[in-house]
Formats: sequence, C-alpha cells, structure tokens
Amino acid sequence: MSEEDPQERKRGTGARFVYDTLRDEILNLTLQPGEPVDEIGLADRLSMSRTPIREALVRLAGDGLVTLLPNRSTVVSQIDFPNLHHFFDALTLMYRVTTRLAAQFHDAADLAEIRSRQSAFARVVLAGDTAGMIQLNRDFHVAIAEAGRNPYYLQLFSRLLDEGRRILRLYYYPTFEPRLPHPYIQEHEAIITAIAARDIATCDRLAKDHADKIVQQIQQMMARDLRVDIAL
Repeated sequence: MSEEDPQERKRGTGARFVYDTLRDEILNLTLQPGEPVDEIGLADRLSMSRTPIREALVRLAGDGLVTLLPNRSTVVSQIDFPNLHHFFDALTLMYRVTTRLAAQFHDAADLAEIRSRQSAFARVVLAGDTAGMIQLNRDFHVAIAEAGRNPYYLQLFSRLLDEGRRILRLYYYPTFEPRLPHPYIQEHEAIITAIAARDIATCDRLAKDHADKIVQQIQQMMARDLRVDIAL
C-alpha cells in the first residue's frame, strides 16, 4: 500500500473520496446488503491509510448505508424490508412537500436546472439504460427539492431517494421497457409545467400520483419476486 502524499490530498479530501466511492458502490449494489466492508482491502485498493477509511465509514453509518459492529468490523446495511411501509410513507410525503415548495419558491435558474435534468433522464430512459434512469430520476427530484429552498427537506429526501436506488436496483431491471411515450417522462413533464405555473395544488396532486405509482410498482415487483413455485 502506498502512503498518502500530503501534496496530493489535503486533509479531509481523502475521506471524501472514500465516502463517494463506497457510497456509489453501495447504492449501485456493487457492495451488497450485508456484505462485509474490508478496511485493509479498501486501503490497498484506494492507496491510502486507514484513517480516511474510518472517517468515511462513520459518515456512511450516519447515512444509514453501513453498520458499524461492536468488534470494529463494518457491513453494508440491510434494506429494512419489514418496515418498508414507513419508507414509502416518508418518500411519498417528501415528493409532495418538495414539489409544492418548488412551485412556490423556484426561480428561472432552478427551472432551467430541473429541465436540464429531465432532458438527461429522458435520454437514458429511451436508450434503455436502467442504471442511468435510476440515478437521473433521483437527480431530477433532488433538483426540485433544491428549488424548494428547505435544506432539511432536501437532506431527508436525498437520503430516501438514495435508499430507493438500492430497492429499484434489486427489483426494477426485469420489467423496464424503453418505450414511447414513456409514462415517467410524461409525468415529469407535467410536474415541470405545474412548477413553472406556480400551481401548488396541481404540483401536490401530480407528485402524489407519481409517488403512488412508483410505490405500487415496487410492491408488485417485490410480491412477484417472493412467489416461488413449489414442486408437488
């Protein structure tokens, strides 16, 4: 393992690099729920000492993405399936609240950013890029939350959307169809129109409908996955 060059990484940037790397690997399921996180192996792979590794793991634990065990080992956090209904309730509420606030507080720059992220989302959907769709859907709704000007809602919604990325990665691939007109693209466009018009009531309705469809689809995919043929 090579030592960290102080000229290469200022204090804190090493931990940030480790955090970003592990976060992406966890959300993309490169690191699976329940999988051990090997600090020594990480230090070798990323060519740095274990101090920034530990700092990054503490931050990831705060995000709920890893679990620090009493014996100083670390595992990727499990998805809390028994309490997933609480997750869905919170997710739906944040869709509604952030979209309402975006309608109320957005400016021209916010609207341009939302439209830009929608264009990127539409491109990956039509290309059949499921991984890109999951990531860029998250980015689209984060842009809406940023336009709402409430940092607490932004932080909570970002965390819920990231947890949703793991769930979608597990269940969404087999059913994705890159077709036109795609309902997700259409629903996003309707939300943008309502935000631009500062129509808070319509934003609330559209955001709730959008969230309800996503939740229902995930629930249906999970139910299908749990059905197992029994040999008689």
